[in-house]
Amino acid sequence: MNRRPTLLAALALTAAATLTLSACGSDDDSPESKDKIAGADTGGEKSPSPSASTPEPSEERPKIELPADVTFKFEWKKTGDSDKDAVLSDAEQRIKAVDMAIAEQDPLHEAYRFYSEGTAAAGSQNYIQGFVDHKARTTGLTRYYNETLSIKDDGTAALVYCEDQSKAFNKFLKTGKTDVTPVTKDSYVIYASTLRKNKNGVWVTETLNSQRGSAKCQP
Repeated sequence: MNRRPTLLAALALTAAATLTLSACGSDDDSPESKDKIAGADTGGEKSPSPSASTPEPSEERPKIELPADVTFKFEWKKTGDSDKDAVLSDAEQRIKAVDMAIAEQDPLHEAYRFYSEGTAAAGSQNYIQGFVDHKARTTGLTRYYNETLSIKDDGTAALVYCEDQSKAFNKFLKTGKTDVTPVTKDSYVIYASTLRKNKNGVWVTETLNSQRGSAKCQP
């Protein structure tokens, strides 16, 4: 989960594969659309870090506890399909777990590793480490909307969604100062992820790509 372009603008989740955005936006979108996620926020792909491999999750899910000034608004709609609703729920928990790891300044926090593996987990580790290096965390309200979800024949789920960071900022731990930056088109980020249900029934995120300023997410 990226904050708007400030000191931490380059700290983004690592992209593992490029997914075409053919469902989030107008009906005119096609697989050949120029709006593809190509790790635009990442500065290139990185290999997964061995230390970011996901431990075997237990049946007990980690408790997500965040500072009072870190809030979320998920506008994702219930589908009525048990698998799809479980995907959305676990994706939401992963997002919150990353912010918890940032708040606790722990790049190897067990909570986000419970909900992610592979390049998604490695990218999150690198992203969180950037906040630790700068002694900063997130603050404010982040909104998630315009989701599109499908479950494929191979058992994986493809989830595309938008993030509104116009009310989310970086907060520096030493000074307590919040870096309030202007709202621009880059305050809106589109994500595409792939998830797979593990043996304990958790939908873990395996790949995650992001692109700032996508027309598909603009208000």
